[in-house]
Amino acid sequence: MKLLVKVAQSAMKQKDTSRRHFWGWLNAVFNKVDYERIKAVGPDRAASEWLLRCGAKVRFLGLDRWHGDYNALPTGPLGRFKIQAIDATDSCIMYRGFDHLEGLQHVEEVKLRKCIYIEDACLERLSSLENLQRSIFIMEVVSCGNVTDKGLVALHKLRNLEYLFLSDLPGVKDKQSTVERLKTALPRLDVHVDLN
Repeated sequence: MKLLVKVAQSAMKQKDTSRRHFWGWLNAVFNKVDYERIKAVGPDRAASEWLLRCGAKVRFLGLDRWHGDYNALPTGPLGRFKIQAIDATDSCIMYRGFDHLEGLQHVEEVKLRKCIYIEDACLERLSSLENLQRSIFIMEVVSCGNVTDKGLVALHKLRNLEYLFLSDLPGVKDKQSTVERLKTALPRLDVHVDLN
């Protein structure tokens, strides 16, 4: 901990660009996957810890309220609390941490809003996980500047996706074709688009 404080103090003395590099490095540390932790506490608990550490919120199956405080995560027997929804608004989640999602089986809703590290590879990784292909029904991708048509098209693998909201995605160049490809692959999909 002393080392982290020392590094932080040193970084604060440098230029603004150095500060950005420091925060990028720290966010990468928050996204590091600890496979031993996943084995010890289970995928839902480990993913919850990762998401909250990065500033996201989770809602557990059977509970109405969102949990955003890392120190107030519910406790109980291993496997008792299953993630049903993820709200990653303004969080620092990035591709490096997406292995945390691998064992989740009950995620029905994912909100990616104003996530500066979300890119096509993240959507491709999320869409490639079999458990999530079956469970996700609702998804939002809003103000994620690194997402392009390629990342959105990858969402066609989420075979039970019923609602998709897309807004403020400057990297999406051919919105009409992208939406048509998604609707062709997922006939039940209701897409709401605000990509002007």
